[in-house]
Amino acid sequence: MATSSKSSSAAAKKARPTATDDVQDAFIKPLKGMAERLQTLPLAGAAGAIVESGRKDLQALVQANEKSYQGLQAVVQRQTEMLKASIVEWQGAVKGMSPTEPRENLAKLDAMGKAAFKQALDDIRELSELAAKSQAEAFDIVSERIRSNVDEVSKLLQPKRK
Repeated sequence: MATSSKSSSAAAKKARPTATDDVQDAFIKPLKGMAERLQTLPLAGAAGAIVESGRKDLQALVQANEKSYQGLQAVVQRQTEMLKASIVEWQGAVKGMSPTEPRENLAKLDAMGKAAFKQALDDIRELSELAAKSQAEAFDIVSERIRSNVDEVSKLLQPKRK
């Protein structure tokens, strides 16, 4: 009689879903299904597709890095141009100052300082837009490759229609 009570409690446990069963339903079963589909792929074709995909990934990364580098070069070049223009402007202002008119010189320096501050803000805005543009272009290259990867994997994992 003790044996029948053990077998009935075991049957009750199997009938009631447990937390382990829920985890298995949510995570493990879909992965097993994916693994089964991966096993049924034609290996030569899949291996070639994986190698080609890796090559395209590297190519996209190289292009993104080139865009980033070109953007950085453009920012540095523009920054250098801005600095040179500012130096030339300040040199011209200092040369034009009269040693006999200190108040006038202070007024000129004050006006130049205000103009330089405004120009610095405009320059910062221009440089940040330039950097953001190049980074957006690089990001577009990478995100397009990610979309392509998702499409390629989806096509590989689709079950063969018979």
